[in-house]
Amino acid sequence: MLAGLLFLAFAFFAFAQAAAVRNGGQTAADAAAVSAAKDDRDLLYEGFLDSLEDGDTWRDWLDAVAPLSGDGCGEAARFAHLNRSDLLDCEPVTREGGTGYRVGIETRFDTGDTFVPGADHKTARADATAVIRPRCEVEEAEEADGDRDGELQLTCDGEELTVDPDDEDPDVAPSDLFSVVLVE
Repeated sequence: MLAGLLFLAFAFFAFAQAAAVRNGGQTAADAAAVSAAKDDRDLLYEGFLDSLEDGDTWRDWLDAVAPLSGDGCGEAARFAHLNRSDLLDCEPVTREGGTGYRVGIETRFDTGDTFVPGADHKTARADATAVIRPRCEVEEAEEADGDRDGELQLTCDGEELTVDPDDEDPDVAPSDLFSVVLVE
């Protein structure tokens, strides 16, 4: 009886180890996908600020449709590595109205030695997708006024924001203009 209880306890421990590896793998995949999308979000933010002097080109940046030249997959690989995992694949995607990245990882940590046959030293694979979503709309009066002099009035998730193109250090952050979310 005692031997049966001990075996059952070790079996539960082996399943807990496997669950911890799976959860750690999913966390690593989530972090990698979010970091890739955040890298692009930062580029959109910088492009938006730089383009405020260029007529209407800032609209493409604010709508997150401007072409980017960043290395989101490089950031994904870096964050996978920080989470003791390897990046298996990374690709730009469009999902649920936003652009972002789908990544796949495999953990470098494993279940270790177990008493369950075939469960020794198993790693985990996980996928995650993160996208960037614009949060802001231009005020209607601003939209009608094709010749913009001065500040730009935005409504970002119901909150009013003012962006002054002449301000060297604007009081607006990338997360004010764009959200990064996990999807799928």
